[in-house]
Amino acid sequence: MRLATWNVNSIRTRIDRVIAFLEREDVDVLALQETKCRPDQFPRGPFETAGYELAVHGLDQWNGVAIASRIGLADVATAFPDQPAWSRKEGAPAVVEARALGATVGGGPGHADPVRLWSLYVPNGRELTHPHYAYKLTWLANLAEQGRGWLEDPTARIALVGDWNVAPLDEDVW
Repeated sequence: MRLATWNVNSIRTRIDRVIAFLEREDVDVLALQETKCRPDQFPRGPFETAGYELAVHGLDQWNGVAIASRIGLADVATAFPDQPAWSRKEGAPAVVEARALGATVGGGPGHADPVRLWSLYVPNGRELTHPHYAYKLTWLANLAEQGRGWLEDPTARIALVGDWNVAPLDEDVW
């Protein structure tokens, strides 16, 4: 299974580049982050013409994740259990943002063994004192808790991919 991940920063703007990449690199599964569109706005046609099934999760022009697979796609989930919510405006209700999309890829006749794949777009923490930083830490803690559960199954094949928005070293920030 050839798997790739890409923070595309607007799929509608970069669709031609994405399809060219899939064809050039012979990718079986592509996880996308920061698609910046709702499912009804996602450019499905070029993917379908290229032989890919799609799972798409987006709420508006912010965030958004997708998985394109030409080796099967099933059991789609638009959030991981206990994924925290965020409110973009003070006083507005918090929503679970489109930052995680899980699906089983592969399996079936002539395809690779199935893998549970998660396309993740981890929140940017902003400044250390910003409320979004606390949201990011909670988001990662809840994901880690789920991950421990997923990894307890010794037969599970799990792949967590995406844009982690983590800079472990000072030189990673510029």
